Amino acid sequence: MRQQRGKIASLTGRMAEENVTRVYQSHGATLLETRWRGKAGEIDLILRDGDELVFVEVKASTTHAAAAQRLLPAQMRRIMQAACEYCAVTGLGQDVAMRFDAALVDELGRVDLIPNAFDAT
Repeated sequence: MRQQRGKIASLTGRMAEENVTRVYQSHGATLLETRWRGKAGEIDLILRDGDELVFVEVKASTTHAAAAQRLLPAQMRRIMQAACEYCAVTGLGQDVAMRFDAALVDELGRVDLIPNAFDAT
């Protein structure tokens, strides 16, 4: 039973990430990485939007509000550290323009993008 819940959660997460990727691509962004993992943690999506790198945390739940509640400050800090690591290992350096977005996905698959969601941390 527990293993089955884990598989369902993984599939739900991947479907949410695919929905979010399509939204970004429809606005002209290019997907660079999915579920990139560094020493500091995992980044769900990394995209290029013009001259800017966009690091996206995807949260899925029954509602957008419920999904937003699952994005915690400690997780945001880990994602920012992982983004710096990504820039270092890919040779982009720390001077590249970047932003950190949250993408909230509800149970119907609707996506709510929150640009610069990590600004308050």
